[in-house]
Amino acid sequence: MTVARDSAEWVRRFHPAEHPRTRLVCFPHAGGSASYFFPVSRALAPSVEVICLQYPGRQDRRSEPCLETVAGFADGASAALRQWTELPLVLFGHSLGATIAFETARRLQADGLDVAGLFASGRRGPTTERDERVHERTDDGLLTELRQLSGTDGAVLGDHELVRMILPALRADYRAAETYRHVPGEKLRCPITALVGADDPKVTLDEARDWAAHTTDTFELKMFPGGHFYLQDHQQAVLDVLSAYLDGLT
Repeated sequence: MTVARDSAEWVRRFHPAEHPRTRLVCFPHAGGSASYFFPVSRALAPSVEVICLQYPGRQDRRSEPCLETVAGFADGASAALRQWTELPLVLFGHSLGATIAFETARRLQADGLDVAGLFASGRRGPTTERDERVHERTDDGLLTELRQLSGTDGAVLGDHELVRMILPALRADYRAAETYRHVPGEKLRCPITALVGADDPKVTLDEARDWAAHTTDTFELKMFPGGHFYLQDHQQAVLDVLSAYLDGLT
């Protein structure tokens, strides 16, 4: 397969498969990168090929300008994924990644490329709003947010050089998440599954249920013990949910 430039920039395949049945596309959280989903790729290979998206402004794309709107992320991601749609695509996004995955699915559907499912993890539904302004905080304020959510290795936060490298992307990501406003349009035609930690300060069960209003297909809500990064402690349980769904597509 010849990989187009847009796809090569955005897509990371840690475990390429010769004959996959389906593809799972993973969208990282604010400040996150493609490598966060390496364990998911390893666990589901080779029957499911996992595509992990690498956003601009981090790791091997750190020299590129950061994106500051969900629309910008979704435009780039949907363009990159168009050449991977010969197999069913299921999208999984965590936190900010869930919103980007949703908007990416809308763009693909508008082009006649329906996705086979959307998993929205740790994120309130698109039409719920909170007055959050973490992106306006000082650098120390941003780092405090990370520590409270327990999504970043403490050793990383103690490394001043690494912190200096991740802060611009982190701030831009939070700006994208906090300034996002849903624009009404056609609902998705695929099932949506919302996954949430029982003690997640970023999304209540009612906010997670809002995802049901954005599909003409089925909706399911699954709750796990833990907070915003519940999936780090319950990786196998999340993998079981994904595997059951992906197996059902073939």
